[in-house]
Amino acid sequence: MIDCIAGYHLNPWTCGIAKFNTILAKHLNVPVVGIRAVELGNYQRPLLSLKMSEFSEEDTADLDMWSQAHRGQFDLFFHAFDGSAMEERLLKAAARVSVGNSELYRTLSAIRPDVEEMFCPGTLLNPQRFQRSEISVFTFGMAHKIRVPLYRRLRDLLDATGQSYSVYVSTALHENTSFDGSFVVRFEELQALFNGQVYFMGYLSDTAVYNHLMDCTYLAAFFEKGLRANNTTVNAAMESGCAVITNLDEHSPQGLAHMKNVIDINLCDKLPDVDATQRIGRAAREIAHGTYSWEQLVAQLRTVVRT
Repeated sequence: MIDCIAGYHLNPWTCGIAKFNTILAKHLNVPVVGIRAVELGNYQRPLLSLKMSEFSEEDTADLDMWSQAHRGQFDLFFHAFDGSAMEERLLKAAARVSVGNSELYRTLSAIRPDVEEMFCPGTLLNPQRFQRSEISVFTFGMAHKIRVPLYRRLRDLLDATGQSYSVYVSTALHENTSFDGSFVVRFEELQALFNGQVYFMGYLSDTAVYNHLMDCTYLAAFFEKGLRANNTTVNAAMESGCAVITNLDEHSPQGLAHMKNVIDINLCDKLPDVDATQRIGRAAREIAHGTYSWEQLVAQLRTVVRT
């Protein structure tokens, strides 16, 4: 009997097969483990659910050795097949083989006549409808920079309004960074913090971001020390006339003032009403276009550009 699901990529936020494995494991009430993990040796009958094209050469070789040493002691669910000799050896070594579609079934039945044709159901981890609310907060930033303590302060301010609210979390990624475990943990902290009123939006296009900025009540953007003039997220929100909740310090952009054109989370004891929020948004647009616009930046650089 299968006692675990073994996969290569384990983060369901970034890998479709990892998401499939996570949901399948929950339905079967078994754990998900990494094929490369030492823990795999603690299980008697793992189901390997994988696509070999995702593997590095080193990990492919390691799995090849492992499968030959454990012939007949594991099941296999193939999501794709490239026809490599290693894949054929893996097929022959598995006790039971399943595939995700009829094309794979026709391809592999010549190698394993007992192969079973299966399928992959939908993999929505959080099938939630957006609940309409009186206040909407849009927040996005780098995946490794979620400042949970400041979001806790934001939660308290939102609760104090007595109005319903929703928090929409998008994310951006620096090159060579990923949705690692620390981001998942922090996002789960936000979910708990806001009592499930949080929706993860993933990585959004500029068009999607712009529409969120136009529709939301506030943009929340928090930083380790304070807002800086080269933060394009906040500048884009201000250009759009969105009221920004952030944290300021002595190095924040000149001209920004609490309750005038931004809301400083550290100084705020009560969120502004609708009229005041709109006034802050209009003032934010004015300073963004008047002081921190592309025209102003180009004007400063034009004198040193060779014509």
